[in-house]
Amino acid sequence: MSIHIHKEIESLKKMILEMGAKVEQNVHDAVVAVDRLDVSEAKRLIEQEEEIINQMEIDIEEECLKTLALHQPVAIDLRIVVAILKINNELERINDFSVNMAERIIDLHRLEAGKFPFDLIGLADIAQGMLSKALDSLIEMDPNKAREVIAQDDEVDDRHAAVYEVVKEEMKRSLDRIDVIIQLPSLSRYLERVGDLACNIAEDVIYLVEGVIVRHQEE
Repeated sequence: MSIHIHKEIESLKKMILEMGAKVEQNVHDAVVAVDRLDVSEAKRLIEQEEEIINQMEIDIEEECLKTLALHQPVAIDLRIVVAILKINNELERINDFSVNMAERIIDLHRLEAGKFPFDLIGLADIAQGMLSKALDSLIEMDPNKAREVIAQDDEVDDRHAAVYEVVKEEMKRSLDRIDVIIQLPSLSRYLERVGDLACNIAEDVIYLVEGVIVRHQEE
């Protein structure tokens, strides 16, 4: 590759890794805030972090488009830019789910939610682990590690599906808390979507390294 496109691509890699680290931290902070029903932390995530990540997404997209327009990359260079564009969008969506969790905290705190009737932290640990490993696979350009992320998707889906049964039983036992309990599956859903998007990032890494599109092909 020419020295100019080399510099552009290295800059893009640095930008997407910085965004990934920031989004990963926001997911962690949102989960901790949910567990503690920490309204002040929830407001910080809503009022500050969403704007920061949205601006990072715009900056990366503009740089990708500029690189495509000015350098017209081909082969591996083109795959890198396309993968970064896709990962950029997926990271922004993951951050949206962090904000969604933060917004739910405010409602749950107002309704005096109490303890969760399902293992929220266990589910969060798996989803966060998938995101962390997906980002590691990007840093290391490791398609095998990316495939490990994809292999965990069913576990997150199964845990999320089980939440509905737990919540139905909890509603029968706690009629006075239905307004709270009915909101709990959304927290599980947000974490399940974090896992899904981590899988998408892992698929993007496989495409980047191997040039193979695995979406819709993995068992």
